[in-house]
Amino acid sequence: MKVRIKSIEYYLPPKIENGNSLIKDNPDWCIEDIEKKTGIKTRHISAPGQTVTDMAALASEKLFDSGVDKKSIDSIILVTQSPDYVLPTSSCILQDRLGLTKACVAYDVNLGCSGFIYALAIESALIESHLINRGIIVCSEKYTQYIDKSDRTCRPLFSDGASALLVEPCEDDNIGPFELGTDGSGFGNLIVTVDKTQTAETGMPRNRLYMDGAKVFMFTMDRVPKCANALLDKSGKTFDDIDLFIFHQASKFVLDNIVRRLKLPEEKVFVNYPQVGNTVSASIPIALKDAINEGRVKRGDQIMLVGFGVGYSWGACLVRWQ
Repeated sequence: MKVRIKSIEYYLPPKIENGNSLIKDNPDWCIEDIEKKTGIKTRHISAPGQTVTDMAALASEKLFDSGVDKKSIDSIILVTQSPDYVLPTSSCILQDRLGLTKACVAYDVNLGCSGFIYALAIESALIESHLINRGIIVCSEKYTQYIDKSDRTCRPLFSDGASALLVEPCEDDNIGPFELGTDGSGFGNLIVTVDKTQTAETGMPRNRLYMDGAKVFMFTMDRVPKCANALLDKSGKTFDDIDLFIFHQASKFVLDNIVRRLKLPEEKVFVNYPQVGNTVSASIPIALKDAINEGRVKRGDQIMLVGFGVGYSWGACLVRWQ
């Protein structure tokens, strides 16, 4: 596709939780074992009352402060599974809050860890078909609001945050192809349900995140290698042609096993989960921005981006960096 990623910014809440935070609430936890498996040292927690739209606006304003003209934006996709309201879509609220034109296309994409790849495919297709000219993709998540303090499976992993990314037309093919897929039979293994036995201070039922870690891991080990190989087959490339791999930053245990299954050289796989944690849909663009900041990405590099998780759903694409 003759489309490129022009700019990326992100926002992480200043409040940080680490091993000491976990052990304070759960004295019987062995933090050393948990951190050895997850690889995650710190996670960012949104402030009380801070919404997904709040974080999305902060990330987006950083994008505009970097020189992106608000008046040139005619599409905004907000990827989130923790929206401000059931309706209206949070992207409509964000459009008004950012002061974007009323001719702007705005809608939410309710996908998790693969959501950025899907949004990139959609935004790129809109540009290629001349329905829009320049669009921003905002990924913003607040999974921590769904997690109990004593949840050993989820709490050490998930982090709040938002990313904002500009997509625009260009002269060369820089994005694609895409490989996307879904297996809804595993929907119950990573899900937010209403827990009537645990009530908030208001006395109302609360939403609670549940994850069957073993089953999600088995899905990941089965699907991600197939997805990566299918993408290479579609593009006519090999693993040697890829300069950098950026996977959804699930955890050390997950990424180490993906790298092992695909037999990838570790120096070609970028990770930032130790400091950032698992920010769900925002994890890939945040990692891409960090890779650029660290000098791991240069002009002309071929990058493979792979997202996977809740749904189950998965997606991968190639990006040639300009």
